[in-house]
Parts: sequence; structure tokens; C-alpha cells
Amino acid sequence: MRARVVVFWAVVGVLGLPALLLTFTRLIEPYGELWIQVEAFTPLGLLLYAVVLAALVARLLAVRRWWSVTTVTAVVALGCLGLHGWWYAPQVTGANPPPARDATPLVVMTANLQFGGADGVEVVRRASEAEVGLLVVQEITTAVLADMDRAGLADLLPHRIGVPGGGARGTMAFARGELSGSMPLSTTNDSWSFRLDDLTVIAVHAAWPPDTTRWYADHHAIARATDRLEPDLVVGDFNATDDHAPMRALADAGYRDAGELANEGWQATWPTSGLFDVVGVPLAQIDHVLVGGSLAALSTRTVGVPGSDHRAVLATVAPR
Repeated sequence: MRARVVVFWAVVGVLGLPALLLTFTRLIEPYGELWIQVEAFTPLGLLLYAVVLAALVARLLAVRRWWSVTTVTAVVALGCLGLHGWWYAPQVTGANPPPARDATPLVVMTANLQFGGADGVEVVRRASEAEVGLLVVQEITTAVLADMDRAGLADLLPHRIGVPGGGARGTMAFARGELSGSMPLSTTNDSWSFRLDDLTVIAVHAAWPPDTTRWYADHHAIARATDRLEPDLVVGDFNATDDHAPMRALADAGYRDAGELANEGWQATWPTSGLFDVVGVPLAQIDHVLVGGSLAALSTRTVGVPGSDHRAVLATVAPR
């Protein structure tokens, strides 16, 4: 009997302590690489607390000892579950302003090509199938751009801004409509502001969290650009989730994730491969299409990109 009790509390600890770490990080937001990375997985707290609470309630029903450590632990788990539910709720609930009558929708796609190692031809195929009007690509190299052009990218989306690069650099935007007024942002990796017909767009690629100082600096640069330009769309690899303070600040300023507005729920995009892919499915939503007050979000979804550690995001938006 004692062994079973020890095993029970060991399981509660194994699940509960990581959940408490997620809660602590989201509430306090300490400075540093580790904390930024931990906070990216905040939504997993819902699952962890739900399992812990179910186990605790089952034990309470079995032993019928209502005033005990188990009861206190269950109350804490319930409170934390409610807190994580409150943080997550905007992903599935809330008002979504409709588009204007007869508004023409625009399909936006953002894809990280992982240092140019992803299948650019597949990206073009996906963009064609989804009738994408604006494609924003990060970590695009000269070689993969050539592959994409041979696959018909220039015919599908004839207008482009940005330049290919190496490593994590190289951010480009491709569009069916006219692009103009491109200007670089002061981020570690290439980011751009530009006009797409009558829309102002910012295409971003923030530094990854292990480069902590640059991660914060890049998000400050993105925030300054949105304040100055008042864009209609902010699109790309933010290396941050909706739980991170910079993303919450953008939401407070009126730049909402299209998936959140459309009540699509959690759509994780990273990692799909590599060192951090330990469970076979992405666990963090770090790629986003943010819309300003001029646009309505109609739908979002993610699609796989062979050779990349990110899933691409497809969002359909329309003028309000």
C-alpha cells in the first residue's frame, strides 16, 4: 500500500512540477534564455494540470479523506488549471469582427525554410493550391530561391522584395499584387516593411531565444516599427508565442493573431524536426500572421514543409 502511495505522489510530482514551472514563468517572466524557451510551452500546462487534477480527484474518491494534503494539492491544481484556461481562452472564444460586405479575401502564407534546407518546390505547390496572394519566407537562400523559381514561383507571385541570405538570414516576400516601398528593419535576421497594393505589411524574423539580448532587441524593433507604420499585417517567424510579453504587447496595441481572432485554437508550428523534436509533434506556436484593425481574420491552418523544422501558416484575411 505504501509503495502505491509513493508511486502516486511521484507521478503527481513528475507532472505537477513542470506545470508549476510553466505557471511561474508565465506569471513572473524572468529574464533569460531558459525562461523564454519555457514560456513558449505555456499551453501544455492545461494538459498537465488536467491530468494531475484527475488523478488527485480519483484518489480523494478512493480514500474518502477530504481534509488532507491531497485536497490542498487538488485545490492548487484546480486554480492553476483555471488560470491556464483563462490564458488560453482567447484562442477559442471571443468576438471576431466580420469582413466588409463583398470584401476580397487575401490568403497569406509564412514559411521558415530552415537555413535553406527545406523543399522550396513543395512550398510553391502549397502556395499554388491555397491560392496564396502573399508569401513571406524566412531563411531563404539563393539555391532554394532558384528551385522555387523553376517550380513557377515567379509566375504564381510575380512581385517580390527582400534578398536571399545564408544561415538564418534571408527574408523575402512574394505577392500577386504590386509591392513597393520596401525598407529593412533593424533586426538580427532580415525583416522588411513594404506596401502590398493599399496594405502596409511588416515581414519579420526575430532572433531565436538562446541569443537573449538580440531576441529582446528584435522584439523592441518590431514594436517600434508597428507604432511608426501602423501596418495592416505583421507576418513571419517571431520566435515567440502569444504568451510571451512582446506578443501580448502587440496584441494590446491591436495586432492580433489571425488564428486567435478566428477562434481556431492552438496551432503549434515548431519543432517538427531536429534536436528539440522529442514527441513527434510541434509544441510551440512561434510563426504568426498578425492583423491590424483594418482586417478581419477568416481562417488559419498550418501545413508541413518537408525539410523544415517549422510548419507553415496559412491565413485568410479580408478588409473590414
